[in-house]
Amino acid sequence: MPWKETSAMEERVRFVTLYQEGLYSLAELCARFGISRPTGYKWLQRFQEGGFEGLKEQSRAPKASPRRTPEEVEAAILAARKAHPTWGPEKLRDYLRNHHPETEWPAPSTCGAILKRHGLIPDQRRRKAHQPYPGSGPLVTTAPNQVWCIDFKGDFPTGDGRDCYPLTVMDAHTRYLLACHALPSTAHAGAYAVFSRLFLAHGLPQALRSDNGAPFASTGLSGLTRLSLWWLKLDITHQRIQPGRPEQNGRHERMHRTLKAETTRPPAANHRRQQERFDAFRREYNEERPHAALGGKTPASLWTPSERQMPLRTPPWDYPGHHLVRKVNSHGSISFQHRTLFVSRTLCGEWIGMEEVADGLWSLYYREYLLGRLDEQKRKVVG
Repeated sequence: MPWKETSAMEERVRFVTLYQEGLYSLAELCARFGISRPTGYKWLQRFQEGGFEGLKEQSRAPKASPRRTPEEVEAAILAARKAHPTWGPEKLRDYLRNHHPETEWPAPSTCGAILKRHGLIPDQRRRKAHQPYPGSGPLVTTAPNQVWCIDFKGDFPTGDGRDCYPLTVMDAHTRYLLACHALPSTAHAGAYAVFSRLFLAHGLPQALRSDNGAPFASTGLSGLTRLSLWWLKLDITHQRIQPGRPEQNGRHERMHRTLKAETTRPPAANHRRQQERFDAFRREYNEERPHAALGGKTPASLWTPSERQMPLRTPPWDYPGHHLVRKVNSHGSISFQHRTLFVSRTLCGEWIGMEEVADGLWSLYYREYLLGRLDEQKRKVVG
């Protein structure tokens, strides 16, 4: 599996550093970095042989390049790109072939490499890495309410100029669309109200599956937000897909394409009218529209409410007797060994458990979920 979408070199250095510090086992590190064990062994071996220099990507290019693109061909590709700056490599190659059929033009991939080497194709903006907490495996369900897929469909302005952010919730097993709400933003308050109504009306799912955007995830410790913390209190697992991998929530993305085509082109005059469109779409999607994945049946014919009822209050969590239990203060810190240690502002007012797993090495838990590791000497929590 690939490294996260940060600098590959940075990820390898961090991987080796964490392994040397002994905070995690090799298996744990490979799982957290999303790579296979053979890949982990490879980079550890390269570090042992060449230090941090050995972690750099080694060129696979041959010493000599007998098939290198001739200079005049490369110049023609660059000139065509400058004349048509919005054209991609394949369109440029076809254009040049049509005008100069006597010349042997390289493959589109080679044209793209030439353009990139000369700075005519901008690098993609790198995404910040997100910790896979609690993480997500393949989307496999055998019954309703095991996993609800959630997302904010891309925002758009309604006719009155107000931004509309549709929050959608769908049962993964039956494709039953539980909610499609037109919200003014992705703020916590609006999403919390939607999920509160759903949980009270339909019960609790076993898991919620989302991307890494707000308000579902953050860049803080273990990616926690106030919303995902609330789900953990309700014993709902939060599955987070990998950054840049929408296909890991593919059935939800497929529903979004249909929703966009049938309700937002063009947008309604205002939020109220847009919500009316969403409600009509949800009724048709659930009750009338046959689904090939369901053998031609409708979602409403297969979905049933969850038997897990939303509690009026969540009871306090009892940590094992060998755990040190600390309360996170209003600044996101705890008291540990007569000093203050920052953990997470999201956990303000919550109790966490600390288990010593090796000499001077502690695992930090919120309820039964591992938040990260603490090294006494460095006095820093690593998520």
